[in-house]
This record gives sequence, structure tokens and C-alpha cells, in this order.
Amino acid sequence: MKIDKDLLASVKSYMSRLTTQVELVIEPGLHSKKSELVEFLKDVESTSELISVRDRAINERSLRSAISFEIYVNNEPSGAQFSGIPSGHEFNSLILAILYAGGVASKLDATLQQRIKNISSDLHFEVVVSLSCHNCPEIVQTLQQIALLNPKITSEMIDGGDFQELIEERNIQGVPAVYLNKASFAQGKISASDLIERLLTVRAIEFSESSEQFISEKIEMFDVAVVGGGPAGAAAAIYAVRKGLKVAVIADRIGGQMNDTQSIENMISTTLTTGPKLSGSLKEHLLSYPVTLKEHLKVKSIDLGDEHWLTLSTGEKIQAKAVVFATGAQWRELGVPGEKENIGRGVAYCPHCDGPFFKDKDVAVIGGGNSGVEAALDLASIVRTVTLIEFGQELRADKILQDHMVKTSNIKVITNAETQKINDNGKQVENLVYRDRASNEMKTVEIAGIFIQIGLIPNSQLIKDQVEMTRFGEIIINERCETSRKGVFACGDVTTVPYKQIVIAMGEGSKAGLSAFEYLLKNN
Repeated sequence: MKIDKDLLASVKSYMSRLTTQVELVIEPGLHSKKSELVEFLKDVESTSELISVRDRAINERSLRSAISFEIYVNNEPSGAQFSGIPSGHEFNSLILAILYAGGVASKLDATLQQRIKNISSDLHFEVVVSLSCHNCPEIVQTLQQIALLNPKITSEMIDGGDFQELIEERNIQGVPAVYLNKASFAQGKISASDLIERLLTVRAIEFSESSEQFISEKIEMFDVAVVGGGPAGAAAAIYAVRKGLKVAVIADRIGGQMNDTQSIENMISTTLTTGPKLSGSLKEHLLSYPVTLKEHLKVKSIDLGDEHWLTLSTGEKIQAKAVVFATGAQWRELGVPGEKENIGRGVAYCPHCDGPFFKDKDVAVIGGGNSGVEAALDLASIVRTVTLIEFGQELRADKILQDHMVKTSNIKVITNAETQKINDNGKQVENLVYRDRASNEMKTVEIAGIFIQIGLIPNSQLIKDQVEMTRFGEIIINERCETSRKGVFACGDVTTVPYKQIVIAMGEGSKAGLSAFEYLLKNN
């Protein structure tokens, strides 16, 4: 498999940052794709004199198959492994793994890095991916950075398309599918922060005691702590730091839910862009200022008082004079029997990630808003049929999307329907039952997969009972983004501001940053 010349030229510019010799060590043996893999890795080798490709020696550990390879540094395995050809979305995972192994500093939070280095247990992660999944690289890249920090940890990317026996053996129907020491660790769409939180709380994993004590006692002080890194949080941080304030951003991922949007056509001044691209620009802009970014971490608890205290998932504590909540929203669940039990076995929330697993099968999409209709249109080109189920009497999506859907022959629409139950055969989803709200009759739709797209709920649980909220969980704010508590501000989708849009979130975040500055100016 040849790599495009323009792409190779771009990779070459990145590889100029290498400071250490890196080897791509291939497992020996025969495979129908072996020559493609060798050609692919030879192209990567051509981008730097510090990269070399060789076969594994007899005395080195064996990997999964003849199309598996591992990154070595100083003649020692780094722990970053690949089974399959990491092209598509995973090409960046390979390039970043080489860079981090070859001397480029890890992007993980410093305290998190220390905690990873403190792990004394042997851990082997397997991440089964689809090369078309846009969520998978974040998980692959996070675990590979973790593996590169600790010689007791390895992380293997596995292209599910090349290992169908593994897919069938483990009944994998959603990616990324993460396994730790052969046991299921996470199935389907997951954020890096959730993954890290699970890792840091697994009882079987042992940590160095003295170092853990040091981390739990570590305290950092800031003028403003921004919780959340979506359009609102990033804007709040940028406006605050430009006023000369010391700012920390604690975020699951920069861009937030925007990362899951493949097409953005209503960002004023930009005719068309994608969520990942806009998120990348957001991060680049944010880091052009002296902001302390704690990405892939969560705030585990918060004590709002005269000075606010935040405890992070790493155990460290942050003290801030003002706090801005920009925690956004998350996918709303149906809350019906069979939903949670079948996540990763036919129930999914991301059509881009998991759609390829249902090629030539019948699926359903729950939800008739923009996200639901967009999901149906995306899936229609992959699956055999799509049944779109909407609770209301008519769809709520924009007319342009509905017009497009009408022209798509393999999409069927059912309105005025309330989903009651998702049934499975013990291994995977078989059908869903819905109630016809007009006749009250129970009906069944035979499907292999269900994609739930019924809107969002605000991520406000962290400060429940500490600030005033609506019954829907939205944080109540005034025109200055002030909450009911002094020195605490909120902005974006987590608040009462109507119309949950990117441009509105950015504007609200800018207001929140300015309001925090004004508050500190008057009170400090």
C-alpha cells in the first residue's frame, strides 16, 4: 500500500522533530497483506533517517500475526503495537506513536503521566477498531501514550477488518472495543477521560504508594478554572487569559460534542467544515495562549465557597477564585429495557463509528430531529434498510434534510411511535418493540442495530444542589452568565440559553470569560 506523496511530505516535516532512533519491527510469517504492510512501513521509513524497518528476531516477543508490528526504541519494545495496516483514521495514530516514542513530549497531563508511571501491574490493552471510525483514534492514541510511559504496559491497535475471527469470537458489534488482559474493558463509543477514569480506579491495578501520596497532596491555584473544553469553554478561557488571568481548563476533550459532527454548514463565515477540523482549530487557538490545559481528565468533585476547590480524576486539587462551567451536554438515552444491556451488541449512538458493522443489514434510528435524519442518511449508504422512528406526529429536522431523505429509497419513516423495548438473542439485538401512539397497538421491527439520536441532556450533575437549575438540569444564568452563586459562571449547552448552537456557545463563553474578569477586578 503506497502512501500519497503529498501526505508523505507532510509526515516528513513532522518527523524532523525526532531525536531518538525508532524501529518498526514486523512479525515474520506469511499473510495476504504482508507485502502491503511492508510497502506501507517502508514509505514511513523514508520520512526520516531515524526510522528503520526490520523483521522481529527469534528471541523477541511474538505478536498477533504476520501483519503485526511494534515500535522499538533503543533496541527495546516501546509497548505501542499495531495489528493490521494503520491507514485511514488510524494513520495519525501511527505517526503520533512514532513521534512520542522518538522523543517528542507526551501531550498527556503531567500529573496523569506520573500516575501512569506509578502503575506496578502488567497491563496489555487491545483496541479493536474500524479504520472508518473517527472516535477510535483518540482511544488508540491515548492508550499508546500510556504504554510509552510505562514498560509494564502495552497497547495494541487491531484492525477489525483484518481479524474477522476475533470479531466473531468476541461478538464485537461496536468500536472501539477495548480489552485489558483479554477481559472486556470498554465497548463502543467512549471518551478518553472515561477510559482514563476506569483505568485509575480498577481495583486489580496496583500503584506505587509513596508517589500516590504526593499526588493527592498536590494543589494548584488559578484565577479562573474553566470546566469543559467545547466551543463555550474554549472561548471563556481565551477571553479570560487575554485579560491577564491565570487560567486552567479541565476538559474531557477540546471541542466536546462538536468532535462527533461530520458536517458543519452554519458556522458563520465558514461555508463548510467538520467537527474534528473545527475542534483542532479551537485547540490550536487555545494553546497559543499561556493556558494550563488538563485534557482527558474529569472534575470528580467540587466545593463552591469563597474560594472554589476542584478535585480531579488524577487525585490532584485545584483552587480557583472564579469557576466557569461549560460542561455541555451528552447523548440522551431511551431508558427502555434492553438498551444498556446491548450497548456494543447492536445498540449504538454514533453512526459514523459503528455503521460499518451493519453493512447490508437492517437497522433503526430513533429520533426525527437533525441528528436522527443525518444518521439515517449516513447509514443508508452502508446498510440494507433504515427505519427512522419518531415519537412525535412529524419529523423535526430541517426541511433540506427531510427533502434529501425522501429521495433515499431505503429509508422508511414511522412517526407517532414510542419505543418500548429492545430484544436480543443473548448475543446481539434482534428487534425493537414500539407503541403506535394513535392506535395504542404494540408493533415489532426486526433489525440488527439501533442508533439512538434523541437529543442531549445537560452535564450539570457535578454541581447539582450548589447552584439553581431548571427541572431539566439546565444551569440558570443571567445575561452576564452569572449563576446563583458568587464567582461561579456558566455558558453553552449546559445553561438555560436557548438554541444550542456552536456560534451561540462561543458567544456565551466569551461573555462568561469577560464576566469572570470583571468579577475578579471588583472583588480582588
